[in-house]
Amino acid sequence: MTLPWLVADVGGTNARFGLVTEPGGSPGAVAVLAGKDHDGLPEAVAAYLAEHAGGVQPGAACIAIAGPIDGDRYRLTNAGWSGSVRDLGIEHVELLNDFEALAASLPHLAGDDLASLGGPEPGYGVKAVLGPGTGMGVAGLVPAAEGWVPIPCEGGHVTAPVLDERDHQVVRALRSEGMEHVVAEHLLSGPGLSRLHRALALVNGVDAPQLSPADVVARMDDSLCAETVEVFCGMLGTFAGNVALTLGARGGVYLGGGVLPRIVERVRTSDFRRRFEATPTLGDYLAAIATTLIVAPQPALTGAAAWLNQRLAGASPITSPMEYA
Repeated sequence: MTLPWLVADVGGTNARFGLVTEPGGSPGAVAVLAGKDHDGLPEAVAAYLAEHAGGVQPGAACIAIAGPIDGDRYRLTNAGWSGSVRDLGIEHVELLNDFEALAASLPHLAGDDLASLGGPEPGYGVKAVLGPGTGMGVAGLVPAAEGWVPIPCEGGHVTAPVLDERDHQVVRALRSEGMEHVVAEHLLSGPGLSRLHRALALVNGVDAPQLSPADVVARMDDSLCAETVEVFCGMLGTFAGNVALTLGARGGVYLGGGVLPRIVERVRTSDFRRRFEATPTLGDYLAAIATTLIVAPQPALTGAAAWLNQRLAGASPITSPMEYA
């Protein structure tokens, strides 16, 4: 397939693009475009190619989408873009869930790409990846006969991971304001930080301004903001532990998304790891599982490039699930 190849990681807020110019190469000419500045994916792709890629016409593309996909069709969960990748005008297009692409990147990350959040070193075996951004993404990576199989899912929409009384108070506060069913990403996401801040103000009976996620994490000298981040980290630990148990992720749980790299030390000193291991029957099982933060700048682009390389050049350890159906 003619080079270059286009790779993209399209989220509810931003669309990230890059070009792969040789088989097995890393994405270059990386640019981040704000979704609100474009009417849809075809317009964003055209803008990237014209403004950041010298007007080249890619021979193939891999597009990672933050939302469900069905064949050639996609729909962003937390934004208005939807349609078919046939509308991009590119001969060969692979379509992945964004966390499926992030899972595909895991065999290609090492060293400074990763930061430990507790537990042993990651080992071989089923891996899980999850992360709060505009929403909450979840995927798995399963060892197969040759290479790895990425498994997409919509785990961010499971019921909120409440454990202690403060968690229950938060959920009751949100229900009192009309949120009938509180799911994980309502709290464990960028917007979730703002929602959690509001809920804790109600629980504590205090007046508080509406804050953006960036404001919440920037105001650690404010007691309500500090409590918000602490409760967020605790709930995240419970959620990550649930994902580990569900997938049997003994090869490690990896955390990505746009929120956590801003608060790495807060996560490490929080209740995250204790609550990750907090289960009445399988604490030893979870204690043996690594929790690792992905700090590489554009890992989903790396995963999309690896996926294309496997599909078009046959050189990547990432294997299509369809080959093992």
